[in-house]
Amino acid sequence: MNRKLLTILLISFVIAGGCAFLVYRIVGARVASSKPVLTTKVVAAASDIKLGTVLSATDLTTAELQGTVPKGAILDPKNVIGRGVIADIYQGEPILESRLAPAGSGGGLASTIPNGMRALAVKVDQVVGVAGFVTPGMRVDILASGVPPGAEGNSQGTETKTILQNIQVLSAGTDIQKDAEGKPQQVQVVNLLVTPDQAQILSLASTELRIQLVLRNPLDTKVSVVQGTAMGQMFGQPGGGPPKTGVRRAPKAAPKVFTIQVINGSTTSEEKFKSPEAKQ
Repeated sequence: MNRKLLTILLISFVIAGGCAFLVYRIVGARVASSKPVLTTKVVAAASDIKLGTVLSATDLTTAELQGTVPKGAILDPKNVIGRGVIADIYQGEPILESRLAPAGSGGGLASTIPNGMRALAVKVDQVVGVAGFVTPGMRVDILASGVPPGAEGNSQGTETKTILQNIQVLSAGTDIQKDAEGKPQQVQVVNLLVTPDQAQILSLASTELRIQLVLRNPLDTKVSVVQGTAMGQMFGQPGGGPPKTGVRRAPKAAPKVFTIQVINGSTTSEEKFKSPEAKQ
């Protein structure tokens, strides 16, 4: 066979193979895109839902999710209606079991309290305690300031002590209370999540002492050993009292001793003598 003809046939086969592969890829892509994508309908929020809200049908919508459904996603709206929200849910976000209180527990702040814990409201200063910057989920330390019992005449004066650490904030806002004259006034109130023992400590401190909140990094969960600070210590009076006055004598220096080595033939000895000042 003619060599030139063989070359033409070989080139034709290569071109035909390339065209066939290209057509296969195009057709395969179209077939794949025409396959139906499996989706799952889940219950989602129709609008922003605040913590403590009891869900109703108007708060709900559905959303279609492709692929793996998030753990705890709810498929039937009947399993959601009437349950309280324990964390803010935003519009279009799937509603998960972890964001809802158990069925029958209702809504409001009480539904957000875990088993074995308590919510205690404390009144804080509008400026002191950074109440305007405390939001649910933040962590705070609690300081108490006052004069210790039986220490009214102590020169140390007012003391401040860290009584609780790494306490979670449930809510923060204002409340209307009456002052000494019976007039209504706005009061900054922060609800804190505490154990029963911590609730007793905090209740006593908030009644008898001045409470201050200190913000901390939520990732910093270490409980530090913090010593209380007294007013006297800030002015150079550590140890619980004023500095002692009077002349203190310097301690006596040890007497100087001189050593003399005496060599008598093959015998060597040492003699020690005190300095003249030591004899006096």
